[in-house]
Amino acid sequence: MCQLLGMNCNTPTDVRFSFSGFAQRAGNTGDHTDGWGIAFFEDKGLRHFVDHERAIDSPIAELIRRYPIKSKNVIAHIRKATQGVVSLQNCHPFVRELWGRNWVFAHNGDLKNFAPKLHTHFRPVGSTDSELAFCWIMQELWKSHAGVPSIEELTLTLQELARRIAPHGTFNFLLSNGEALWSHATTNLFYTERQYPFAAAQLADEDLSVDFSTETTPNDKVAVVVTAPLTNNETWIQFEPGVVNVFVDGRLYLGQKPSSKQQ
Repeated sequence: MCQLLGMNCNTPTDVRFSFSGFAQRAGNTGDHTDGWGIAFFEDKGLRHFVDHERAIDSPIAELIRRYPIKSKNVIAHIRKATQGVVSLQNCHPFVRELWGRNWVFAHNGDLKNFAPKLHTHFRPVGSTDSELAFCWIMQELWKSHAGVPSIEELTLTLQELARRIAPHGTFNFLLSNGEALWSHATTNLFYTERQYPFAAAQLADEDLSVDFSTETTPNDKVAVVVTAPLTNNETWIQFEPGVVNVFVDGRLYLGQKPSSKQQ
């Protein structure tokens, strides 16, 4: 299946270190070779890059590894196709507009017999179960709220929608509108929180380390969410299955209790 990477911060931060290790799973340390994509929020604006080539070979991915795009919310995805052909329109993350904001979604898993009715303008462009699920979520959010709800209200609605989709298969996802990062796991997702005092981190998939203390300020907070831990010397907390966790300003804002399994 696919792999997910999300970052949520209290100040615009670049994701080059985490993305460098993540991209190794697209052919070097993993076989997620059916395309990739990444989206960066900048206020209400969005930088969105997708490519059906392998992330370790893609010139666009090389740009991301070298160009310090700074963002408070980032979602990235490397694909191992289960439904839908290998093509640009089937690459995650997907983007839709709702309530005057961009929404970005990426999914890891395989949904069977999931065929919801779509009534509004949210329609898939590609042929994946993931984009279909995203369109249905956008439709149901639009039906459930007259305007932009609070983060707390949105989380409750997303929890109910995830509960309705999850019986159809593996439903690990990341979702953001640039204000927060929502995440849900039925199998594997992990997160870590980086804050002062910052230390050095060593990638698990690549011989690369960084001393965050030289790149940050004491006020910085960064949360990273990923399918499997990216580093081998940080504490990674595994998601509780079925819980929607939301990250705001680099910290877990709503979701599971901190006593969850660690790695």
